[in-house]
Formats: sequence, C-alpha cells, structure tokens
Amino acid sequence: MSTILVVDDEQSMLEVLSEMLSREGYTVETTADAQEATGLVQDGKIDLVISDLKMEPTDGLELLRRLKRVDPEIVVIVMTAYASYETAVEAMREGALEYVMKPFKKDEILLKVKLGLQQRAILDENRMLKREIAGRYQYENIIGTSKPMQAIYRLIEKVAPTDSTVLITGESGTGKELVARALHYNSPRRERPFCAVNCGALPETLLESELFGHVRGAFTGAHADKDGLFESANKGTILLDEIGTMSPAMQMKLLRVLQEREVKRVGSNEVKHIDVRVLAATNENLAECVKKGQFREDLYYRLSVIPLDVAPLRERREDVPLLVRYFLEKRYDRFGVEVSIDDEAMYLLENYDWPGNVRELENVIERAATLSETTRITLIDLPERLLEGHDLSLVHDRTLKSITRDTQRRHIARMLRETEGDKKQAAKLLEISVPSLYRKIDELHLKDA
Repeated sequence: MSTILVVDDEQSMLEVLSEMLSREGYTVETTADAQEATGLVQDGKIDLVISDLKMEPTDGLELLRRLKRVDPEIVVIVMTAYASYETAVEAMREGALEYVMKPFKKDEILLKVKLGLQQRAILDENRMLKREIAGRYQYENIIGTSKPMQAIYRLIEKVAPTDSTVLITGESGTGKELVARALHYNSPRRERPFCAVNCGALPETLLESELFGHVRGAFTGAHADKDGLFESANKGTILLDEIGTMSPAMQMKLLRVLQEREVKRVGSNEVKHIDVRVLAATNENLAECVKKGQFREDLYYRLSVIPLDVAPLRERREDVPLLVRYFLEKRYDRFGVEVSIDDEAMYLLENYDWPGNVRELENVIERAATLSETTRITLIDLPERLLEGHDLSLVHDRTLKSITRDTQRRHIARMLRETEGDKKQAAKLLEISVPSLYRKIDELHLKDA
C-alpha cells in the first residue's frame, strides 16, 4: 500500500488527514518539520506528499523546492487557506502536481491523491523500464571474453561518455547494432531516444522522408506533416545502419546535416536545429568505396571520427561456448525448459567458420533446441553444413578424455601464439608452472606450436 506524507504546522489538520487517508487503506506519516519531511522523502519511503503552503518557520514553497531537489519525481499536493492565483501558479511552477484550497471536500482530496499515486506509479514503471533497457545494453553484457571483445569494451568505455561520431564496421551478424545501443545507453544521452534506420532497406525518396521528415503535400501520399528520425532523436542518438548503401544525393544531404546540425523537412524551407549524436554502421569497406568513387570522402571522414571494428566470430572462437550458454539461457527464460549441449556438438560449433557470425550461431542453437528429441543437443540436431568436412565416425568414437585433450591443445596453442612462444608468460596466463607447461606440450604434441 502507498505511503503518504502529510506536512502541516497545525496539529488538528495532521490528525484529520491522517484519519481520512488511513481509512482509505493508505499508510500515513505526519510531521510539522521540513527537515524531517525532506529526510523521509530522501530515504525513498514516501510515494506522495500533501503539504500546507503557509507554515513556519519553513513555508510550503521552500519545502517543495527541497523535496524536488532530493527526488525530482516526488508527487506533491499543496494546500492553503490563503489561496490566490499567484500562489497557485508559483506552486505549479515549482513542481506541485495539484493545488487544494482549505477548507477542502473529502472526495476532492481523495481523488487528487488517487490521481497523484497513479502518476507516481507510471513514473516508477518508466524508471524501471529505462534501467532494464540500460542494463540490457551495458557493454559488460555484450557476450565475449576474447581479446577482440575486450578491445571493444575498452573503446566503448572511453567513447560512450562523449558526443564523438562512431563508425561501426564488421560483417553482417556480428552485433553492430548491439554495440551502437551500448554506446547510447552508457552515455549522458541514455534517457533520450535511440533511433535506428537501415539505409539499405528504403528507396532514396522514402529514406529522405524517414530521416528528415516531410510536410503535408510534399509528395503523393504525404497527407500530414511528419517528424524525421533526426527530429525524433533530438538530444539522443541516431544509428545510420548500412550507411554504405546511401546514394550520392543522400550522402550530400546527410553531410550538410552533420556540418550544420540542422534539417529541413521534404517540401519545406524551414530550418530546424538538432542536437543528435550520430552513429553509423556498415559491413562494407568504406575506405575502398571512397577510392572507387562510390562514397564521399568528406562524409567518410565526418563519420569515422572514431572507427570501431567488430571482429567476426571465426576470429574469436573462444567466445562460442559463452554465446551458446547465453542463447540456451535465453531460451530457458522464455520456455522454462532447460536444454544443454554435449561435447561433440560443442566441438563442431567451435570449429565452424560461421559466415553468418553471431546471428547464425543463435539461429543454429534455436533450431537445434527446438528439433532435438531430448533436452540435450547432439550432433544429429545440428545442420548438415556444420558437419561437412568432418569424419563423423571419428567424432562419434571420441571419448570425453580425448575431447578434453583437444580443448587443452587448442587453448595452449592459442596462449603460445598470443605470447609469441614465450613459455614463461604462457604458463603464467594458464596458471601452471613452466615445467607443467613443457609436459603438456610434449603430451599434446605441441612442440612445433
């Protein structure tokens, strides 16, 4: 049940309101002290405040200001017997939700309390959703512990708090939009809109309208004025995905927007100033496109202030088991059925090249988990393309011990490559002694690694 704080320097009024609200099932706190009232709100114990305006030594307007400083979303209803239009306007300007004149009717104040608590519930829900969205796109939650992913985490940490334009490159399916959202939700703009558009999915005329908006009658079908994404994303972030597909004419218009920080709707001469952080993404080599005359050089340098490349999955195979576990956990959250994967299937997943990258891996896991006759994914549940080039008779005969040996062999070989053959450093990374490393190299036939 909601908790209401009543603040008044008249004891009789505290008693009347306390009894009235308690009968309605509310928890009621009362005080005549502004400092105590501020402390209760600061502690997060109060859902709504009813405060008199005419009090000594701290009047209601000053208390209202203090409450808004400690909790900008606190809902406050002010009341006074010294009503005037000026004091009502002042109270509203300082953030009061409602204004009640003494003597008030019971039904009137109960209705205002009900509406105030409904507004508080909406504000709390919005705040919770924003925290949930922000948590979903925290850079720490992008899956992967490989060196390429660690480099991305460090770059996001440095770049997110700035307004620098970032060009995110990488093959299709690597998670470029996820990185863009992480940049936005870890920035000071996190409370503002994040808008994304696929530039390759729309013809030029529709893309211009989508980005910059249009006025009624600008073209056939324009029956009303429409905001463009740059206006919708004002104070926030816009992601221009597949930027390499943009036509030369649109490139020129976009360049002007980036230079002038203003847009004109299609069919209008009115200029609208915007404050938007721009992120761009592409799976093309824009530098090569510039050399071939397919992409404007000046726009390329405007977009690539901070280049960020997302490595393909085949270059970070050690992230595959983490991603598989993550996708299976997502599936459990949706369906409540726990699905695991056996070592043979995982072995093939780790050794496949994944041309479709993380998106392809997710689809494979979804398909395998859905079609499996049991709650454990095995070789027979995987698509045929993953099995090509593998001797399945050997794979089926593999023991858990031999699979473990292969896993050790690959991991030690990777550590030796990363340390350029420095066995002392490799042993340190593996958390084993140097003699133990030499024994493992001999056992696993890694002398040439």
